[in-house]
Amino acid sequence: MTGHFDLTRRLPDGYFTDALHTDVLKGLTGRPKTLPPKWFYDGRGSELFEEITQLPEYYPTRAEHAILRERCDEIASATGARTLVELGSGSSRKTRLLLDSLLRHGTLESYAALDVSTDALREAGEQLRREYPDLKVTGCVTDLETDLGMPDGAPGPRLVAFLGGTLGNLDGDARPAFYAALHSELGPGDALLLGADLVKDQGVLVRAYDDAQGVTAEFNKNVLRVLNRELGADFDPDAFQHVSVWNEGEERVEMRLRSIRAQAVELPALEMTAEFEEGEEILTEIAVKFRRAALAAELACGGFELSHWWTDGEQRFALLLAEPAADRPGARPLSP
Repeated sequence: MTGHFDLTRRLPDGYFTDALHTDVLKGLTGRPKTLPPKWFYDGRGSELFEEITQLPEYYPTRAEHAILRERCDEIASATGARTLVELGSGSSRKTRLLLDSLLRHGTLESYAALDVSTDALREAGEQLRREYPDLKVTGCVTDLETDLGMPDGAPGPRLVAFLGGTLGNLDGDARPAFYAALHSELGPGDALLLGADLVKDQGVLVRAYDDAQGVTAEFNKNVLRVLNRELGADFDPDAFQHVSVWNEGEERVEMRLRSIRAQAVELPALEMTAEFEEGEEILTEIAVKFRRAALAAELACGGFELSHWWTDGEQRFALLLAEPAADRPGARPLSP
């Protein structure tokens, strides 16, 4: 049997252009100024993030991989998944541990990768098709903020993986909406495998987002290059300083771009000028860190029951398995 890879799009033509225009106009006219982190990820941004995951300061990838390596057979046994669905799959590098365990367990029939990046999906999907010729491999280009894009007709039980601590990029309003949307898609026997970075020493956290080599700084500034290319803007990346700070009240790391001088940036595609005072910042990413009790309660409110909680040896990162609880009133889809 020869494997095949099917790639579909759930987004209308012009979706990303329209979304970029909306996000930038709203973000750069707000107070404080903001830009969503999804606009980091053009081809160059994806390459930079892969570099970040290899940096000595960036522990989450290594910690999560260590947990997966130790617990993947336990996950396969607990779920018996016939379909593995990965949200925000990217390169699908860590996915192979789950695929191998589920295949050894004898249940897995299909893998569905969901991501906003067509290029990342195609590259990873074709590679997986070659490595797992007997496995049905599909990809779906979708924006997880508005449409989870769960595959139709995928055999259950299904295991939905949301790894890498990406949950922390969602703020306190977006996470309940995410849980509700996912809960509405899952049924008895399905499960959620969730990666969550944990609250720890402030210095360790900040350094993970401000490495000595400056790779994260380049990644942060890449959003300005995306705006220059897509909107005809004239941002000077060297006129902004990468900043990583710990927000104690929200228990999250924040990445910001700080204007090193007063300046005006033209964005012709939006027919606007963005004015910056010296020292004014753009909030480009949040990375919420979690505590077990609070996250378990948050999941319960979203309709999920925590069944397994695993951490690495240094208690830096958690991988957890949760099951959808019985249907509850008030579930709502992601905001349009």
